Amino acid sequence: MKFIASDYLPLAIGSYSPAVKVHGMVYTSAQVPITLDGTMVERDIKVQTRQVLTNLRTLLEDAESAMDKVVKVSVYLENIDDFGVVNVLFAEAFGEHKPARSTICVKSLPKNSMIMIDAIALANDYH
Repeated sequence: MKFIASDYLPLAIGSYSPAVKVHGMVYTSAQVPITLDGTMVERDIKVQTRQVLTNLRTLLEDAESAMDKVVKVSVYLENIDDFGVVNVLFAEAFGEHKPARSTICVKSLPKNSMIMIDAIALANDYH
């Protein structure tokens, strides 16, 4: 088992690993829309979704995986009415690759974010 952290993402907010690689799989912790310096991006669903997807891509690459290796994602939304916007940006980020997905509406998210996403992916070295 390998615990993954990224030099290109902020440090974890709590006592957890940003990602764990085990048996050819990568499990990420949920990503929130913060930049490398720990700044929360503006409170706009498009801006926040793009930042979360960028953070997820960066974390997967640091874990020797990629967006096209994602098997399953969980999307946590503060407002389910944002689903349509998120779905469009999700499709842009994943292209023709269509992982399984759950979308859950929640009352609140860490750091007052509007969206949070975690993923399970194959590692590049998985056969």
